[in-house]
Amino acid sequence: MKSFLEYVSEDIINKFGYDMSRTAVVFPNKRAALFMNECLVRIADKPVWSPVYITISDLFCKHSNLTVADPIKLICELHKSFIKYSGTNESLDHFYGWGQLLLSDFDDIDKNMADAHKVFANLKNIHELDDISYLTEEQKDILKRFFINFNDNSQTELKKRFLSLWQHFGNIYDDFNNRLINMGIAYEGALYRRVATDDNQSYEYDRYIFVGFNMLHKVERIMFDRLKKQGKAFFYWDFDKYYMPRKDIAYNEAGHYISQYLKYFPNELDCFDSEIYDNLSKKKNIKYINASTETIQARYVSDWLRTDGRMTDGARTAVIMCDENMLQSILYSLPPEIGNANITTGYPLALSPVASFVMHLLELQLNGHKGNSDRFYLKYVLRVLKHPYICFISDKAEELVTQLSTHKIYYPQRNMLSKDENLKTMFCDINISEKYNQSSALSNLCLLKWMMDIISIVGMNCKESTDVLIKESVFRMYTVLSRLAALTESGDLSVDTNTLRRLIKQLIDSTSIPFHGEPAVGVQIMGILETRNLDFDHVLLLSCNDGKMPKGVNDASFIPYSIRKAYGLTTIDNKISIYSYYFHSIIQRATDITMIYNSSAENGRGEMSRFMLQLMIESPHKIVCENLQAGCTSAQSVPNCIDKSDAVMNVLDGIQRISPSAINQYKRCQLQFFYNHIAKIKEPDNVDDDTMDNRIFGNIFHKTAFYIYNDMAGHDGLIRSDDIDRFLKDPKIVESVVDKVFNEELFKSDCIQSAPEYNGLQLINREVIIGYIRQLMKLDREMTPFKILGLETPAYTNVCFSTGHGQRNIEIGGIIDRIDLTGNDLEKIRIVDYKTGRQPIKKINSLEEVFSSDSIEDKHGDYFFQVMLYSLIITTSQEYCRSGKKVSPALFFIRHSMQDGYDPILAIADEPIDDIRKYGKDFTENLKHILSEIFDPRIAFVPTDNKMRCLSCPYRSICRI
Repeated sequence: MKSFLEYVSEDIINKFGYDMSRTAVVFPNKRAALFMNECLVRIADKPVWSPVYITISDLFCKHSNLTVADPIKLICELHKSFIKYSGTNESLDHFYGWGQLLLSDFDDIDKNMADAHKVFANLKNIHELDDISYLTEEQKDILKRFFINFNDNSQTELKKRFLSLWQHFGNIYDDFNNRLINMGIAYEGALYRRVATDDNQSYEYDRYIFVGFNMLHKVERIMFDRLKKQGKAFFYWDFDKYYMPRKDIAYNEAGHYISQYLKYFPNELDCFDSEIYDNLSKKKNIKYINASTETIQARYVSDWLRTDGRMTDGARTAVIMCDENMLQSILYSLPPEIGNANITTGYPLALSPVASFVMHLLELQLNGHKGNSDRFYLKYVLRVLKHPYICFISDKAEELVTQLSTHKIYYPQRNMLSKDENLKTMFCDINISEKYNQSSALSNLCLLKWMMDIISIVGMNCKESTDVLIKESVFRMYTVLSRLAALTESGDLSVDTNTLRRLIKQLIDSTSIPFHGEPAVGVQIMGILETRNLDFDHVLLLSCNDGKMPKGVNDASFIPYSIRKAYGLTTIDNKISIYSYYFHSIIQRATDITMIYNSSAENGRGEMSRFMLQLMIESPHKIVCENLQAGCTSAQSVPNCIDKSDAVMNVLDGIQRISPSAINQYKRCQLQFFYNHIAKIKEPDNVDDDTMDNRIFGNIFHKTAFYIYNDMAGHDGLIRSDDIDRFLKDPKIVESVVDKVFNEELFKSDCIQSAPEYNGLQLINREVIIGYIRQLMKLDREMTPFKILGLETPAYTNVCFSTGHGQRNIEIGGIIDRIDLTGNDLEKIRIVDYKTGRQPIKKINSLEEVFSSDSIEDKHGDYFFQVMLYSLIITTSQEYCRSGKKVSPALFFIRHSMQDGYDPILAIADEPIDDIRKYGKDFTENLKHILSEIFDPRIAFVPTDNKMRCLSCPYRSICRI
């Protein structure tokens, strides 16, 4: 079937011959010109003097001495006019969002040649409607009904505010336009209006051929009419009988507009053979497909292209995206044998890695600094250092990440991060840098120039990359930042950093990276707007849902719907109508049509397009409906057991020492033990610098207790009530020790004697730790005198056990928080383990429960196991237990120690463990049994049965839970 452009090409050759050097062909968009030229050459079959191809926008701009200004600059200038006439001091930051809305309204007023002062008439005075003779009766009724609503006595605050703004819009409109004219610039609507109203316009070409226009603004009609009267205008409309409003077809707005064109230009229909507007009766194969996800739709593209010769038909085949966010998925789903493919939409800059890199850089400067210090929050530093583009900045980034992670440096200093010149630039203080600083405060210009320098470094170092997308995306990003920097430097853009952040994201979201290639060759992958004036034999419409076809247009405007309707401005009805025209134009000449819609209601209504429903009712063609389903069904993931292969056994055989924590992890989940201790996949550290996880909190408490009790103990280790009173009576002593430990453990500061700069949450944690330390000292004072035998003491022993293939020796143990002598005669040894968490909910009733995995959560069997093991190790120590003193394990739950009669000594079945030796034999047998299980090559590592543990497990993604 002939395409629309083939008909046009054939007709203009017949009418105007082969010399079209004095002819201009005007299109709504640029893409159709490429296809038109190819049609002309093919149909002429001989040399042709090609016409000039221009868009309607170029035609208007060419006949004006004004230029269309940058949208951001327009908002900045509009803000000045708004301030002048509204009498408010509204900041540009607050104004920017709805300034875009007001600019859009002004643009629509001008393109439709409405009188701005009549549109913005004073709504409070109904008598201003007296002089409306230029309106039709229908328009008068619409306006009167609307104005009545503004004359009731109970005006709401919203109405009052609306009216207050409304009465200034006419003056703002005049001042804004005058301001722009004096600068030699305009917004698009104003430029169009000045050209349309200039009767002295001269047009250089002998003829102007307007091809494939649909909904016209009034400025366009005026230009068309002027050229028509001069005998220079020729028109080619693209429609068939379906678009002509008939009584037997549901009223179609697109048909209404075609009728309006023929009303203005009644003699233009006879330029075509009847075939061009009688395509409704042509045989078509139409298929509707219901899909549950966008991903399934993208994957279907490959199968669709491989069938019915669609791929070999090249440019006669189109994959059309109603949702252009699908592009990335479609690109990955194209069959490898596709050969040439033309992608018209461009790749979104927002989806390229450089976009996330810039946003990370922005966050680093705006939120990454710790107060006014030269330190950064670790999470912001790591986001930049772990970004893929850091390889274009420095080869020392990986080394730096390792250093920060290994030494747990949560607030790295600037000089530590500046390992080379590029890193020094990236982590510089732009407030004091001679290169960037413009004022005492952080300025937007400093920020933009700094980011431009970083992106410039990336651009210089990615030259050798074979990935063209990287180079192109970096260039586009530099252009975006440069554009904002120029506006800021000129003083036009004066906003706070939050608004600047929104503007950067807005510009990134609206920027695309064009694909290079031959547009008229290969399968066409395009958005809806790129299909204008083009015809295809094979069409695949993706994501053809209501809300995407028609596109989810909103009616956001300062001008109410009724007034827009009355004055002939663009309404939501017009926007929907034009999408109806696009939809039916796509399928008008196609014979092979497939439309897929997403039936899932998760990200929308899950309904097919209203145009699809309309086609089902009105079309004479048979429509086949199918469902598209994934080739597999989802099933609950069950972690697999891991056998002890030779590789696993090699790692196990190399373990010479094991900690109680590792054995507790094995009891909790054997797979967790495997991932941590065999596969060496370490649990991720908490890098949220504003919070402190339990591990850091516990470390700070333990180290503080060590410093304080080490000071109290002196040389002989004996602690009396006076020793503790010294710390209790002077709170500053404890506070200074806590500050010192915070500096060492959290801030990694060299100045450990000075108080750190805390944030709010850290201050709360500091106060809690101080309270816990004071509570610990108060309880210890009640049992004075007692003697400290050891603080943070290493305690290890060797255990011999069977592994199923021989005997094995291993060292087991760890660090004991505190060993002390208590009692009237200092006759009992206590092994004290501090705990800052919650106390067990239930009691341990037997030794077997200590080794059971079921007792971990509610009975803290893992805590019992650790301190009982330490106690048994001390019973064999010649240094601490040479005289055979009783040894008691104690868990000191600081949070619950204020209870009356609190005793930290462990109890099993309500019987305090007066001496650990009574459980020694049974404990050792259980320990050997679990060690034998860990190191036995015949026993696989199996997952836990308690799925609640999986919810907080750091390895759950590996198990796919």
